[in-house]
Amino acid sequence: MGFSETIMPHILNLYASRATARDFEIYADNATFEDPLMCANGTKQIKSAFYSLPKVFKESRIVEYTVKENEVSPGKHEVLVDNKQYYKFMGKDINMISLIKLYIENGKVVRHEDWWDKKPPGSRETEKIPMLGRVMEAMRRGAMLATHAMMGFGKDPQPKN
Repeated sequence: MGFSETIMPHILNLYASRATARDFEIYADNATFEDPLMCANGTKQIKSAFYSLPKVFKESRIVEYTVKENEVSPGKHEVLVDNKQYYKFMGKDINMISLIKLYIENGKVVRHEDWWDKKPPGSRETEKIPMLGRVMEAMRRGAMLATHAMMGFGKDPQPKN
């Protein structure tokens, strides 16, 4: 059984706004998450990013996907999830194409990237104007810190009775 079979149920839960503490066990403690809106460092910030989804969207989920898994070197793998995501925001349907890239070391996700429209998030390495990339990174980190604070700094929600 490959890493993708173990990881995908958790990824689907995260994107479907039904994440539980167990879903975050796929991440290494120092894992990172990055998309065009946020840049999270560590599992607590990653929890805040995904726990905030149901607060923003009435619905969210991955509706279609294909998975490709590559061994990069011994103990290091890459899982590529070519997917279509669906969100309902303020009564409007949003459909988006995405490429989720998961970098795995020793069985844990160490980096999770979500490339909207299959383009890497802007950074000083990907932007033609490096200063613009730095500004974009700072804005994404600021958005993450605000979300992290609003979501209780990565606390797992209490089960509803």
